[in-house]
Amino acid sequence: MRLPDAFRTVRMRLTALYGGLFMISGTLLLALNFWLFSRSKVGLVVITDHGNPRQFRELLRAGRDAQLRELLLQSGTALAVMVVVSIALGWLVAGRVLRPLRTMTATIQRISASNVHERLAFAGPRDELKDLADTVDGLLERLAAALDAHKRFVANAAHELRTPLTLERALLEETLTDREATLHSYRATSERLLEISRDQGSLLEALLTLTGSERGLDRRDPFDLADLARRAVEATRTEADGRGIRVHTRIEPAASTGHLALAARLVANLVENAVHHNVPGGRVEVATETRAGRASVSVVNTGPVIPPDQVDRLFEPFQRLGGRSSHGNGHHGLGLSIVRAIATAHDATLTAHALPDGGLLVEVAFPT
Repeated sequence: MRLPDAFRTVRMRLTALYGGLFMISGTLLLALNFWLFSRSKVGLVVITDHGNPRQFRELLRAGRDAQLRELLLQSGTALAVMVVVSIALGWLVAGRVLRPLRTMTATIQRISASNVHERLAFAGPRDELKDLADTVDGLLERLAAALDAHKRFVANAAHELRTPLTLERALLEETLTDREATLHSYRATSERLLEISRDQGSLLEALLTLTGSERGLDRRDPFDLADLARRAVEATRTEADGRGIRVHTRIEPAASTGHLALAARLVANLVENAVHHNVPGGRVEVATETRAGRASVSVVNTGPVIPPDQVDRLFEPFQRLGGRSSHGNGHHGLGLSIVRAIATAHDATLTAHALPDGGLLVEVAFPT
């Protein structure tokens, strides 16, 4: 049989616990007192000089038994009364102890997406309830930060996707309304639309990679960062040579495990970012090694001076320093945010430092 909900509350269970413990301890105390009294020698005086000693002893035992019965009856009555009192007091004490929990529960129930910044702010003494309230406040703080980041990400993604769609529509309307359009103009518009479509596909692929890496890993396969670094450097060779950027490598074995495709994307994004955000005639250094039990890849590049307090911002989605736009060049401000998400999924350590003369140093250390 299931008890009604009113009898399954924490307050009711605590009251039953208090009353039960008092009843058990009172019963044991009563039994011990009864046993000690029954074994005492008080009143058992054997008189042998006068009268009948046997008859006198029987009278004493009869009186003693009557006293024990009276003691048992009175003690039992007192115990029953005190059990009722203990249950009432237990109910009051349990309610007082649980009052802060009810307050916290009511506050948490009021918190939603519209007021996620509200906190419990429990002001009681440093005890278990205070630790619980502080833990919940910390959780709400992390949820609020994640929700704000999610809102910014959605807004930025919508903006990035809306801009090429608007441009596509404008090009199509211009072509349809131009009565003097020629085959050459139609071809130029088609080529422009194809370029915009490729740019949108690149953006969608980057978004899928970002969301996929944030879900974590479902399997782990062995890979070597050295092989991934060689491939990434070779893939950017054309752009680097075209801008006169010198790429130096120091490739050593650096074996780890994880998602091979995501790890390859991480290394490729680091190298592509170093080449793209560089200065003509600049320098890029790519190195892999195993150090202190971790397989690491580091990329150093020259480039514009980055304020040290702006480095963390580079790893946020769609964030670009100096208001630079990336439309039309295949870069959407997602490269380093994907790097951070993949590193987090692999339990890797990501460090980044702005160089005094300009440029950036990024290192990712994977567990071996």
